[in-house]
Amino acid sequence: MASYFDEHDCEPSDPEQETRTNMLLELARSLFNRMDFEDLGLVVDWDHHLPPPAAKNVVENLPRTVIRGSQAELKCPVCLLEFEEEETAIEMPCHHLFHSSCILPWLNKARKQQQQHRLENLHGAMYT
Repeated sequence: MASYFDEHDCEPSDPEQETRTNMLLELARSLFNRMDFEDLGLVVDWDHHLPPPAAKNVVENLPRTVIRGSQAELKCPVCLLEFEEEETAIEMPCHHLFHSSCILPWLNKARKQQQQHRLENLHGAMYT
């Protein structure tokens, strides 16, 4: 059986990393090989078990913050680019700031219902 590094045509940064990575790869393979079809269905169908998207009115009412001063040194957690002075960012209830082009697609993803969903649950989904 090929190692992780052989499969991905790359070199480990240290010998211990190679050993750990190969052990984890072997564990993943053995778990996957022991799955039955019902378990496999859960893995393949994982996206149906994600938290629901935020309600449209909740997203529209998120506070917008104009970036000023030291805030321009902050980075958007999605794209990792610094904000620009006088740029408008969306502030989540956790007080993290995001570019609207980065966070809105995520908040609106797969909207099927217009139910009110708690944004506090979104923080856990994004930062865990």
